[in-house]
Amino acid sequence: MNSYYVNAVIDGDTFNVTPNWAYRGQSGSRVRLRGVNAAELGHRGGLAAKRRLSAMVLRKRVTLRNIQRINWDRLVCDVYVGASKVRI
Repeated sequence: MNSYYVNAVIDGDTFNVTPNWAYRGQSGSRVRLRGVNAAELGHRGGLAAKRRLSAMVLRKRVTLRNIQRINWDRLVCDVYVGASKVRI
């Protein structure tokens, strides 16, 4: 897939990109890290998880690979910054 710019981090495992991704006839801006289930905001560890993901991807170019599915209007996939896979 092409590279995308991360313009917002939603929580510890979800963020928005621009331009929108397109996959199997659907498109959107929201991306979720495959295999990651971070604590939700408002729960213990949720804010720390969001801060950690923000430090890794916010205002950076990412590449989306190994798409698993679209879930809740989010593309679930592996995310790379340069050659490094984003791991929480």
